[in-house]
Amino acid sequence: MSLSLRRLARKAKEEPQTQFTAIAHLLTEEVYWAAWRRLRKGASTGVDGVTATAYATGLAENLRALRGRVQAKQYRPQPVRRVHLPKDGGGTRPIGVPALEDKLVQGAVRIVLEAIYEQDFLPCSHGFRPQRSPQQALAALAQALVQQKVSYVLDIDIKRCFDSLDRAHLMRFVQHRVKDRSILRLLRGWLRAGVLEGGGLVPSDTGTPQGGVISPLLANIYLHYVLDLWAERRMRKALRGELVLVRYADDVVVGFQYRDDAEAFRQALAARLAQFGLELNTAKTRLLEFGRFAVERAARHGGKPETFDFLGFTHICGRTRRGAFQVRRKTSRTRLRRFLTATGQWCKVNRHVPVRAQWAILGAKLRGHYQYYGVAGNRNALQVVYERVVRAWRQWLNRRSQRARMHWRTFTALLRRYPLPRPVLLPVPSGVVQGVLF
Repeated sequence: MSLSLRRLARKAKEEPQTQFTAIAHLLTEEVYWAAWRRLRKGASTGVDGVTATAYATGLAENLRALRGRVQAKQYRPQPVRRVHLPKDGGGTRPIGVPALEDKLVQGAVRIVLEAIYEQDFLPCSHGFRPQRSPQQALAALAQALVQQKVSYVLDIDIKRCFDSLDRAHLMRFVQHRVKDRSILRLLRGWLRAGVLEGGGLVPSDTGTPQGGVISPLLANIYLHYVLDLWAERRMRKALRGELVLVRYADDVVVGFQYRDDAEAFRQALAARLAQFGLELNTAKTRLLEFGRFAVERAARHGGKPETFDFLGFTHICGRTRRGAFQVRRKTSRTRLRRFLTATGQWCKVNRHVPVRAQWAILGAKLRGHYQYYGVAGNRNALQVVYERVVRAWRQWLNRRSQRARMHWRTFTALLRRYPLPRPVLLPVPSGVVQGVLF
């Protein structure tokens, strides 16, 4: 962070009521270079068809010219290209792909705005923030469930959150802190740019497209005011027991000491969201018994405590060897199935690629999976992934030719030459941020 941005962050922290009226000048060349470094170079192209490789030719001049157009108010956002990706539970999720220069300007504005809003966001918010990760959110949740008086968990699903944000409310929330007309003009331009789908331009009146560089920050700002502050300042005082909350973007888990508190919170939350154009997905929002006493209560009824999924992990009530309560985590079935299906399909499509190249890519896929899911207690699921990937690799190497067959002895020799990485468990992430509202 540059000296100017550090000063902005310090002022935002020391003066939480200040509205910033002149921050567009902080969109310096240095910030545009930082936005370029953050850019995913291999991502899909937008409506302009410009790739990062093409833009990198004369990069310094391109960034300088882009900054000049923004300063002169000659920059115009382009519509986002919409694609549909399959969802775990069926159906598809619409993703908006901005043009490359739109990504860069959004990235630059995001860097400046983060200097302000990172001072405002509460510790319970983890998603898409600097120095935060899903692993920290998971660790904060486990810590809260073990250390606080939690007997019930409300697993919240907000229906089509990104697509349903009310833009009038969003801009009012932004203006609680930012009154710079140039910045507000850019934000409105991106929100109104529309969506290109099926060869035609589709106007968009609500929401912020998933896939946009600025969208996660705007969603965090929206939910900061609609959910986080409301839960801390109003609901925490209205409930008779403890309340813990962990949010990763629009994935939310709330823990309660008493069931009646949880039911009151759910009812109040539905009304609160409705005021701002959002809606609880009642089919996926669940209230369940979870915590140190859930095992004993379930045993009295001849059953087991319920489980819930959060950020790709199924959370389970467990005990340590000494009998103390702990939260166990294992890869959720949907995430496990999705990874194995995608990897098996990759092996099929690329079976004629040289073995060494296949080995390198499969190793990278496995290491990435272990990097996310390699938590204590999840070794069995990781071992299943390793064995299934090995089996899929052999299956499709065996079908490279209709004549030659690869027997296990031959494949075992190949594995000794090209060993796939075996499961590893990673240490608890450092700097875990407490995800609890007191």
